[in-house]
Amino acid sequence: MTSDPTYSNAGGRRLALRKREGTIPTLLFLPGYASDMDGAKAVALDAFAARRGLAILRFDYSGTGLSDGAFEEGTLDRWLGEALEMLDAQTEGPVIVVGSSMGGWIALHAALQRPDRVAGLVGIAAAPDFTDWGFNDEQRAAIERDGKFDDGGAGITAGFWKSGQQLLLLDKPIPIQCPVRLVHGENDQDVPLPVAYRLLQQLRSGDVQLTIVKGGGHRLSEPHEIGAILQSVSGLVDRVQNAPRLPS
Repeated sequence: MTSDPTYSNAGGRRLALRKREGTIPTLLFLPGYASDMDGAKAVALDAFAARRGLAILRFDYSGTGLSDGAFEEGTLDRWLGEALEMLDAQTEGPVIVVGSSMGGWIALHAALQRPDRVAGLVGIAAAPDFTDWGFNDEQRAAIERDGKFDDGGAGITAGFWKSGQQLLLLDKPIPIQCPVRLVHGENDQDVPLPVAYRLLQQLRSGDVQLTIVKGGGHRLSEPHEIGAILQSVSGLVDRVQNAPRLPS
């Protein structure tokens, strides 16, 4: 069973994690913006790992969920660094990274920076570059003027926005070579479907598939939507487990 939350340091910050031991490949779940490791998709992925006997790691970025820190201090590069530290310190062997929304953006960078470890990637309503396409001029001006854009939810700080602008991906080919599966809702109002098409086109991997869930929104948390996500994960797991092994 998954243990109670434990804690590990990353970048000098105390992060909460849930880790299930099992066989390879390890699943690494990366939550979305202002989300955490105990959401519906994360829990469903953990249950899937239990059924398949797979290892899985879930964790909360600093300032979110059960981890220490202030949310307002979170930036994309900080949370990417934490994801890489957790991958390096808490997993072994091939990893399939499953990123939701902003977590999909972080997953893409993780695959770029750890090509020898990331054997597959699943983007759930992946939101690369949302600091670029997701804001109009008035909202950008508010961030510059007030240090934060407040939309009535978690808001976006100037620090996060600026770090995102330094980590844009969609303006050029993305040299990821591992298999990639994208699952996107037809009616996603937060990450419009054209973003998924653009990501599909920019990925250099020869094995990229986009699954469009009819009528689906951004959360993709209905049972049939989670089923589509798990089907994509399962296919990548089978691919990794059936891949020829190099002699040791």
